[in-house]
Amino acid sequence: MNDITIKNLYNLDETIAAQLFDGKEFPWEVLPFIGEFTLQLGASLSAEEYDKVSDNIWIAKSAKIAPTASITGPAIIGKETEVRPGAFIRGNVIVGEGAVVGNSTELKNVVLFNKVQVPHYNYVGDSILGFKAHMGAGSITSNVKADKKLVVVKGEGYQIETGIKKYGAMLGDDTEVGCNSVLNPGTVIGRNSNIYPLSSVRGVIPANSIYKKDGCIVKKF
Repeated sequence: MNDITIKNLYNLDETIAAQLFDGKEFPWEVLPFIGEFTLQLGASLSAEEYDKVSDNIWIAKSAKIAPTASITGPAIIGKETEVRPGAFIRGNVIVGEGAVVGNSTELKNVVLFNKVQVPHYNYVGDSILGFKAHMGAGSITSNVKADKKLVVVKGEGYQIETGIKKYGAMLGDDTEVGCNSVLNPGTVIGRNSNIYPLSSVRGVIPANSIYKKDGCIVKKF
């Protein structure tokens, strides 16, 4: 169970939202508070480094935002980040420094740590993506179960009731998700793990692993 704690998934030095995780053990515990925290954090940002472009939207002066991107607050876009044409940021979103939000990518109620890449046709909702996490083209988080029941995180030998209906995926630092993969509700991917393309993933993938298919997870050498 240690693989799914905040301290073992994320380097909190690599996010402007570190205080959001204070007093929490598991990352999904912060999901209900992202919006309120974004408002508080945005109000504290330096006017020398960030522009408040409209109600509850703060964009770093060094960020590059395509004219056709759509951003709804509350949202914070970090330094040196690129938001590409057709990106759809729906609110309750904190994007870290040096990140890429790609064409036709949609974000909702998420925290992206520094240098995260969601560069092509991604949907990321109710999720936390750690430092340098990368989602390949067309990979998405599925954030609501088909039966609409509360999400349970299932690992080897344990199950944790989250009490949350909307929960996408928790991606640890340096994770790689292959193209056109689906991360089902309750997914946790440990640090430095890889997901094969075209995968349908659920449950806990341990750190330093390669997910090839359901029932076939191998450790990296």
